[in-house]
Amino acid sequence: MFDWLFSLPSALAEAAAPAAPAAEAAAQEPGGAAAMIQMFLPMILIVVVFYFLLIRPQRKKDKKVKDMLANLKVGDRITTIGGIYGTIRVLRDDTVTLAVGKDNVEMVFARWAIRGVEEVSIENEGELLT
Repeated sequence: MFDWLFSLPSALAEAAAPAAPAAEAAAQEPGGAAAMIQMFLPMILIVVVFYFLLIRPQRKKDKKVKDMLANLKVGDRITTIGGIYGTIRVLRDDTVTLAVGKDNVEMVFARWAIRGVEEVSIENEGELLT
């Protein structure tokens, strides 16, 4: 009943056998350069997409952080990566001394540990939190 289904692959193989030498001859012709371009085009497109979606935005962000760290000055109110808010008292090449809390306790941090500069300085933190 289903004998024709089982003989189908062999019939397809017989029909494709004469076409195989013609395909090899076509690949050796000058059209091989076009095939090479078709092969590398998706890889090139992937690299371009990765550049615009991942690499370029990360470079912009890194440049912004580098500029922020270069423009620090004494008196700026900053946030560290640990979530500590403080005011810059002393700036050195690699370290920053912060005044933290009501008693202005001085803490020393690495410059790279600064997350951001606060735009608005908070005068009385206790009243704001209650």
